[in-house]
Amino acid sequence: MGKENCTTVTEFILLGLSDVPELRVFLSLLFLLIYGVTVLGNLGMTALIQVSSRLHTPMYFFLSHLSFVDFCYSTVIVPKMLSNMLGKENTISFLGCLVQFYLFCTFGVTEIFLLAVMAYDRFVAICNPLLYMITMSRTLCVELVSGCYLCGAVCSLIHLCLALEIPSYRSNVINHFFCDLPPLLSLACSDVTMNELVLYIVATFNEVITIVIIFTSYLLILITILRMNSAEGRRKAFSTCASHLTAIVVLQGTILFIYCRPGSGSSMDTDKVATVFYTIVIPMLNPLIYSLRNRDVREALRKLVGSKIFF
Repeated sequence: MGKENCTTVTEFILLGLSDVPELRVFLSLLFLLIYGVTVLGNLGMTALIQVSSRLHTPMYFFLSHLSFVDFCYSTVIVPKMLSNMLGKENTISFLGCLVQFYLFCTFGVTEIFLLAVMAYDRFVAICNPLLYMITMSRTLCVELVSGCYLCGAVCSLIHLCLALEIPSYRSNVINHFFCDLPPLLSLACSDVTMNELVLYIVATFNEVITIVIIFTSYLLILITILRMNSAEGRRKAFSTCASHLTAIVVLQGTILFIYCRPGSGSSMDTDKVATVFYTIVIPMLNPLIYSLRNRDVREALRKLVGSKIFF
């Protein structure tokens, strides 16, 4: 690409998911509904855990932060996307684009590590139940959660610093519905091999570390469950882990598909569909998965609603 076609950029145009007016209206209404459920579900889960004394355990402490992170990274993307889909202008400022990417990446990486921490928590609860509350002390839980947020912030800062070094772009039109890094790098005039390599290495490293923790934890959990004499104990252990495993498989699978590939392995439209799934759909599903499959959460909600009604 000739240098005469390159220029500094003050704003970007986001193409979104579709340029068909009727489809844009339908998608806007659909995503507005999903976002409403996401906000209600995740903030409701966080509030329920805070006010219900029976949920003041390490497992629900981590779950409250997972719900908060889901709410945050969905909020970073969906309101702006809806504004662009319903409005005439699909623009976002250069600074706004980088801030959106940084916040999205921070909360996304934080969630990956939170899921690994939650797997370790389940390992301690099932394999060492008598020492669970001693091992998973309040101090350790706070340190683990703080470490998750720190990892998210540092990883995002690395990508942001490298992105800020890009001097010019051949176009300001991003073929996506938010400012993600891969479509942004595809517009750069300068050599972005280092950016792509760092993105691949950091994403792969994060995935490998978290998957190893999760796999090891659940392998030990499975061995412990199979050794249980009580059928009721095995059923309860499997039920406790099923919701967490569901959230892990869905999130990790889509992230591996998009970010842990050297080079461009599929079309941008395919990536956009996958991105919709883990940025918009998964934050809505997580509170539903954990609440519908969790008796403690259902009982706490029933007790809270009952007390408010009779009050």
